[in-house]
Amino acid sequence: MNGLEKNVHVFLGCESEYEDAKIVLFGAPFDSTTSYRPGTRFASSAIRNESYGIETFSPYQDKDLEDINVFDSGDLELPFGSPERALEDIEKRASIILDDGKIPCMIGGEHLVTLGAVRAAAKRYENLCIVHFDAHADLRDEYLGVELSHACVMRRCYDLLGDERIYQFGIRSGTRDEFEFAKVHTKMQRFNFDGLDKAVQKIGQNPVYFTLDLDVLDPKDFPGTGTPEAGGVGFNELLGAIEKISKLNIIAFDINELSPPYDQSGRSTALACKLLREILLRFY
Repeated sequence: MNGLEKNVHVFLGCESEYEDAKIVLFGAPFDSTTSYRPGTRFASSAIRNESYGIETFSPYQDKDLEDINVFDSGDLELPFGSPERALEDIEKRASIILDDGKIPCMIGGEHLVTLGAVRAAAKRYENLCIVHFDAHADLRDEYLGVELSHACVMRRCYDLLGDERIYQFGIRSGTRDEFEFAKVHTKMQRFNFDGLDKAVQKIGQNPVYFTLDLDVLDPKDFPGTGTPEAGGVGFNELLGAIEKISKLNIIAFDINELSPPYDQSGRSTALACKLLREILLRFY
């Protein structure tokens, strides 16, 4: 079983055996390059703990987590002082899951963790595309002289994939250079999900890595994140966008940038749990 053992404490309803699972969860509790407020390293454990406050059944889809096969392999033990080592460990875990014909679902962590899983996917899928929901462009070539940063993650993914393979939605923050770069090299929709239907049609059946930075949501609904940005989308709007991309050939995905310490009410974690349930059911 490639060394993947079931975690002692799993996300609600994700109790299948590895051999039976179509989707395999793992946590990447890493936030060493966070540029503003750290704390996302606590997200994966918080999401597991708080998932027992929701139901396995989704009234949005009339589906239940108990009716699908998802395996939770627990959190990676990542070296906080070395982003490259952390990315190597993430790539290794994602590679095992992909090689076994399953879909990796990574719970971050800061957004840099996406690069490790995308590296694994890009080695296996020649025409890989990325669908990216976020408040931030994440297209800096470097941040404070460092190329491996959560502010640079989509630029590093671009280095792997090339022009017009990254589709970005909800973006409402970035430098002028980032937005100019996007005009030439990525497909970016500012502020909302307009144009998503056309993007889905254009991507077709190409393999897709989906990355969801939860700060795409408005901070009034989701304050528990390291770099909140006013003017975000709502929960139902995000659910609708996820429904649209579920028609794509999703081969791996992640959900990241929940920072539980910045929302002591717990509502941000509860929202993340509900979103993860809906995503698992949509992509199964």
